[in-house]
Amino acid sequence: MWPAYRPASGPTAVRAAISRPAEEFEGELSDAALSAMESEYRPIVIRGLALEWPAVRAARLSDAALADYLKRFDSGKTTEVLVGPPEIAGRFFYDDGLTGCNFQKRRGALSALIDRILATRNDPHPDAIYAGAAAAADHLPGWNTQNALPFDLPTAVARLWIGNATHVSSHFDEASNIAVVVAGRRRFTLFPPDQFENLYVGPLHLTIAGPPVSMVDIDAPDLGRYPRFAEAARHGLIADLAPGDAIYIPPIWWHNVKAQSAFNVMANFWWEAPDATSPLDALMRSITAIRDLPKPLRDAWRRWFERYVFDDDAAERVAHLPEHVRSLPRSGGS
Repeated sequence: MWPAYRPASGPTAVRAAISRPAEEFEGELSDAALSAMESEYRPIVIRGLALEWPAVRAARLSDAALADYLKRFDSGKTTEVLVGPPEIAGRFFYDDGLTGCNFQKRRGALSALIDRILATRNDPHPDAIYAGAAAAADHLPGWNTQNALPFDLPTAVARLWIGNATHVSSHFDEASNIAVVVAGRRRFTLFPPDQFENLYVGPLHLTIAGPPVSMVDIDAPDLGRYPRFAEAARHGLIADLAPGDAIYIPPIWWHNVKAQSAFNVMANFWWEAPDATSPLDALMRSITAIRDLPKPLRDAWRRWFERYVFDDDAAERVAHLPEHVRSLPRSGGS
């Protein structure tokens, strides 16, 4: 049983409780090994996956060597850059009134971003600077041929995440994900999908960078306001990654990401079925369409969802129809 919250010791106790390491992969990397990871549906650390990447080799030499390597590819195309004041201590989040965010969005080329990060490496209280999800093919043409995964992932796109010491709040992705640390060190804190109620999900329609986030600061959890986080902490996993290390994160697994060095670079790869649509989008539409209906109508629609979506034999509900009209048409991802 978790103790009652006490301001002097409660947050520290919970933070220390999240110490169980994520499982680490052992064996030969292959498409079959990745398929096994997907079927097991839990995060797996892959040590040294990218040690031979030229980008990682440059990073292991020095920040300057990696900067030169990256800037050599830079197309000059601008990307979105998040910039927050020193007061946020690198944690991108909402403002105090939950009306917006505690940072600004700007645009710039990756070379200019890298120069700014390197110029402020020794500043004890720098602005938080972060560019995320920049498609390598657009911003660093040539990256993909030199820094590739050992898996066949036709729908995956390499994306770059570059910044200083920053903290991305707990969130989930709808697609499978492999994240590779190129420079710096990153700590992933992960929670299984069934803990979402204990993570206190923020607004679905007002998000920080796409997916919904947890309202809990895992470094200083306010258990007076978010008491159930103590239970989520019991199920948390930790993965500390160095350059060349990677982690596989299944869809809908929550992850909190802290970049812990003055110059950090990560590459990630999301993938899903080519015709995948967004369950989160379906959820939000269902909330708008159904949640506030009178109870008899909600109950009626609940039965439809159970029978056509969630029952183990839901696909059999259309068995009485000719095969060519059993499936709904797909319109592609959303």
